[in-house]
Amino acid sequence: MRYIRELRENERVIEHYLCKKKESKESRTGKTFLSLRLQDKTGSIDAKVWEITKDIGQFEEGDVVKIDGTVGSYMNELQMKVIKLRRSMEGEYIAADFIPTTEKDVGEMFGKITELIKMVENKFIKKLLENIFIKNEECAEIFKSHSAAMYMHHSYMGGLLEHTLSVAETCLFFGGRYKYVDMNILLAGALLHDIGKIYELSSLPQNEYTDDGQMLGHIILGLEMVTKEIAKIDGFPHETASLIKHCIIAHHGEFEFGSPKIPSTPEAMILHFADNIDAKLTTFAEIYEKDTSPGLWTTFQKSLGRYIRKPGKM
Repeated sequence: MRYIRELRENERVIEHYLCKKKESKESRTGKTFLSLRLQDKTGSIDAKVWEITKDIGQFEEGDVVKIDGTVGSYMNELQMKVIKLRRSMEGEYIAADFIPTTEKDVGEMFGKITELIKMVENKFIKKLLENIFIKNEECAEIFKSHSAAMYMHHSYMGGLLEHTLSVAETCLFFGGRYKYVDMNILLAGALLHDIGKIYELSSLPQNEYTDDGQMLGHIILGLEMVTKEIAKIDGFPHETASLIKHCIIAHHGEFEFGSPKIPSTPEAMILHFADNIDAKLTTFAEIYEKDTSPGLWTTFQKSLGRYIRKPGKM
């Protein structure tokens, strides 16, 4: 298997990839061409079919396809020019090659999640977390295998679990260093802040926005889920419920970033920064792993709005 992360400019490639996206477009001269997004477990690459001939077979988004093409570049990003393409046949490929997966041990990470839940002293909050992550086995399995994003940070199987654990551990680190922080509320917010993503995004390899994901988003979906689960627990204090829900709806930090409310409690503020730093630094790592540009600096990164310096070079 020639993985996308290994591809280099001017290379001829004959390989199987997952067709993540397929669009028919027109050039400025009115010529029809196909714009594709090809994916394997190491990443994705933009691809163009400029000549739609008999060598281009029938295929759809979500199909694994065998391509014959050459790797070039466009605006400092690798791009593949496809010469031949057909739908791959059963037995020609291994499905696991096309599903990006966390490099960390899922069982070990989920074990740490359960240990964090055991640390919660408030009986109502502990029951809420146990009901969602432990007693609801279907929810737990989806949570363990889900991605945290379509293209940005943690966009791979197990990414949601990895991100949630990292955020929770960061919150645990900072929460014990400041006055007036309720660790029960903070841990609940950290573990639940992105739970709505199990409804916002479809499962891999599709990993696309669901209908509710497009219309509502993970913050609202998570809020609805947590609200329903709280209602099942007799005597759950209203104030406690509101503090947890505030963490969920404020974790993006600013209105311009889709946050319905801005952080108004120390727990929500810590959660926002923990979520942001994990997302940003994971994005840095993923850019370093994919970048093939020469020199000390990467190409301009739209997701971060800047060029970033490569590590380990002085």
